[in-house]
Amino acid sequence: MRADRLLSLLMLLQSRGRMTARELAERLEVSERTVYRDVTALGMAGVPVYAERGPGGGCALMEGYRTNLTGLTEEEVRTLFLSGAPGLVSDLGMSAALEAAALKLIAALPATYRQRIEHARQRIHVDPVGWSQNDEAVPHLATLQQAVLNDRRLRLLYRKGNGEVVERIVDPLGLVAKATIWYLVCRYTDFTAAMRVFRVSRVLEVTQLDETGERPPNFDLASYWQTWSANFSATLPRYTVKARAAREAIPLLQPTLGDWIKPLIEQATPDADGAIVLPLIYDSLEYARERLLALGTLLEVIEPEELRESICDHATRVIAFYTERRRTADIREMETAR
Repeated sequence: MRADRLLSLLMLLQSRGRMTARELAERLEVSERTVYRDVTALGMAGVPVYAERGPGGGCALMEGYRTNLTGLTEEEVRTLFLSGAPGLVSDLGMSAALEAAALKLIAALPATYRQRIEHARQRIHVDPVGWSQNDEAVPHLATLQQAVLNDRRLRLLYRKGNGEVVERIVDPLGLVAKATIWYLVCRYTDFTAAMRVFRVSRVLEVTQLDETGERPPNFDLASYWQTWSANFSATLPRYTVKARAAREAIPLLQPTLGDWIKPLIEQATPDADGAIVLPLIYDSLEYARERLLALGTLLEVIEPEELRESICDHATRVIAFYTERRRTADIREMETAR
């Protein structure tokens, strides 16, 4: 156990620089006396670490000392840090292990890598919990990502939720993946300097301008997103659906409805016929009907009743439409035969 603690102490000092004994004690969950003993042990093992007591003191490594991490490119390391989903790891009881692993990785990187990774982490954020199960096309995501990472000002042509198309000049501050939905966090360049969040799937055109965007001092993407998404989530409509998928439909659910449904399938318990019951959430009755009709009779809506009736009405109208088309075609064929 002490060996793990000594390694964690070393990595903390290497990644954070000077830290007080109290800060180290809190992070390592030991006493300050134990911290000083561990610092002494590291010194005896040949690690150039020292401790200074009193105001302005602390523990630190000698300038220039660090361990080395080889075999990873900067892009690979950046990808590791941007691909995490801390909420899911926390659910598994592995958040401490994730933090320790990240700490060791950061500490072993060259200083320039650490700066660039922090730059990227402040501009791309992953929020694994979605507000509804939608998969959207995002053809301009790559361009937006490039602008975000390079702090380039943008001209956007954007379709608002009410259908209105507007043009905006913005300074991009970050991209957030809310489950399967991407958002652009940005700031207007006009006198208002208002902060805005745009849904990437509604971006119609993107132009990178030959200007460097301005970033508010001390702006933290994850903190801003947490506050904004909490306020936004409180205003969202919630249309809940309970549906029964037949056994033969289960392999089709993910390709048809999206990757979001995979954990729901894994959590469901099949009945005697191999069917499963799933709780689904959509933005509206209309969108739920559109998505679920794709599975035809392989998926039955149990509730709400209004959705069942809407599906029946829609299916009836579709049948009537094609029946009339077929009748008309038959009449024309008979007339032609005469």
